[in-house]
Order: sequence, then structure tokens, then C-alpha cells
Amino acid sequence: MTEPSGKTAARRWPVLLLALPAFAVLVALGLWQLDRLAWKRALIAELAERSSEEPLPLPDPVTDPEALEFRPIRVTGRFLHDRELYLGARTHQGASGFEVVTPFLLTDGRTLLINRGWTPPDAKAPEARAKGLVPGEVELVGLARLGGWKGMKWLEPANDPAGNLWIWLDLPAMAAAAKLERPVTELYLAALPGQHPGRYPLGGATRLELRNDHLQYALTWFSLAGILLVITLILIFRRPRSARG
Repeated sequence: MTEPSGKTAARRWPVLLLALPAFAVLVALGLWQLDRLAWKRALIAELAERSSEEPLPLPDPVTDPEALEFRPIRVTGRFLHDRELYLGARTHQGASGFEVVTPFLLTDGRTLLINRGWTPPDAKAPEARAKGLVPGEVELVGLARLGGWKGMKWLEPANDPAGNLWIWLDLPAMAAAAKLERPVTELYLAALPGQHPGRYPLGGATRLELRNDHLQYALTWFSLAGILLVITLILIFRRPRSARG
């Protein structure tokens, strides 16, 4: 005994109405991840090119900080070690610690924040890393970085200026907490490794190896779309139990 064609069609339509929109969404998500993959690859190439260029002097004033991000910047001045600021919840090779942000008094009178790098908790106090407290006038090169919270606004954690513990780089607030005169708050510099004596802080806080998992994400969405398609075809074309009997 076979199932009437009308009943078969009636059974297929609800499956199609549910499956087709879900299939379209999964495919669209996969295509979106492919677009993100192309964007991320282009961004990585751009950052690598920027970071390998010749160092620039810090403009006065800084009118286009976005164009300078990840560019090497050469500055001359002296560190204000007595006004250090600390970024918390930073890790290095799996160990928890802090990043030391030191104000830098430029020879033109402006002040600039420099992320000198990571230090473990037992070397957070300046006296515990005396060799790294570079005295006098120095010249250094750092990568220009933009401050600000990079995540969703509603997830933004609160900094603790009173306790000198910062989760993200709020450059105007940090300059105010350090009582800096003529601060540059459009950007800060991330120190490169090996420019100063002492074991800590470890320069090189900025990593150019950006995470790029978009291909895996795209394959996941396309795989789910394929699985849904197979299940839908099975549900549509399987023989009803009465017909099999």
C-alpha cells in the first residue's frame, strides 16, 4: 500500500519550511566567515608592512593616530619612573603578572605613555627591578598603539585609578592619574624588546600574530549546512512506515 501523493506533499512542506531558512542562514554565516578571513589576512599583511617600516618621529600634534597605529615611532626623552602605571591581568608564557606603563617626558615638553612590557608580581615594585629603571635621556623606538576599550561597551571593565590598577588603557584617565603635563593621549608606544638593561619589564607586549580562525569557523558553518541538507532529504524522501509494511 502506497501513501497518497497529497499526503506525501503535505508531509514535505513543513520540513522544507523549517529547513530552508536554517540552511540559508548557515550558508550565509559560512560566506560571512570567508569574507572575514580575507579581511583578516589583508590586515595581517598590512600590520606586518607597517611594523617593518622605518621609524618616524612623533608628530606634533598627532592629528591622525589611526594612520600611525603599528608604525615604529622614534622618541627622545627620559622616563618618569616615579609615576609608573600598571596594567593588570596580563600573562606571559602562561604566567600571570602586570605590564608596566611608564610616562616619558619628551625633549619638546610633551609626555607620552610607554608600555614597557610584562613583569611578574614579585618584580612589580620598581626597587625589585632597579636595573630596568633607565636613568637620563634616552632614545627608543616603539610601536604606536591606540588606547581605549576594544570590546563591546557593555562588557567594559572598570579601571581602578585610586589603586593604580588598569584593565585597559584609558589614556586620558591614566595621564590625569599620573599628573602629566602636555600629555599625548591620542596614542601610546609599545616598547620593543631588548632596548634597555635589566630582566624586567620584558618589551614586546604587542603581538602582530593576530588570531585567524575564520577558515575553521567557515568550515563549521558549511558542515552544519551540509548535515542539515542530508537530514532534510532523508525526512522528505523516506518511505512512510505504512508503505514499508
